[in-house]
Amino acid sequence: MPNLATWMQEKDEKWFHPFFAKHPDVRICDARKGEVSLEQIDGLLLTGGSDIAPEFLRQEIVDPSIVHKDVDPVRDRWEFTAVQETLSRGLPILGICRGIQILNVALGGTLELDIAGHKLPEQKERDIQPLRYDATAKHRFEKVNSSHHQAVDRIADGFEIEAWCATDDIIEQMRLRAYPFAVGVQYHPERGRIYDDLFEDFFSRLDSR
Repeated sequence: MPNLATWMQEKDEKWFHPFFAKHPDVRICDARKGEVSLEQIDGLLLTGGSDIAPEFLRQEIVDPSIVHKDVDPVRDRWEFTAVQETLSRGLPILGICRGIQILNVALGGTLELDIAGHKLPEQKERDIQPLRYDATAKHRFEKVNSSHHQAVDRIADGFEIEAWCATDDIIEQMRLRAYPFAVGVQYHPERGRIYDDLFEDFFSRLDSR
């Protein structure tokens, strides 16, 4: 039985449950609920949540007030450690919203710490944000949902951008080159049903190990 490591907010469990239910053979190991042995995991799912704590960022923070106060350094430390362990073993990684930001920072990238126009109520669960894609992108969605106030700025070495917001070029999807499967998305595929292929691709990498 493959072990999928994650750290998930309680309020997000309802969104991921339908995808997990399709794969009862995968054991979900939630580090929020208890210790997870990283030596025994088969993949990593990085989900949404609070801003990354300033001490983990690789950039100057000119205005500390733009970083939300509900940061969780314990979670940050666990996720950065989990990313390094997962990458060192070539295991599959899917990063969602905060997850794409964790991936980017973990490998040396930076973030836009406060952006406008991506945290409107109608964007949270409705697929209304148009994207433009690189020709090599495997997973493409004409419009996505998106709810965030930070985003990837300077991408870390090794990543390739696959999708941008069509209206302001905010990075919405990227993947790690020369790696079996490490994909980050700024939108929320767990909140819709048009994203099944992305999740199935990720889960198939777990099942094949």
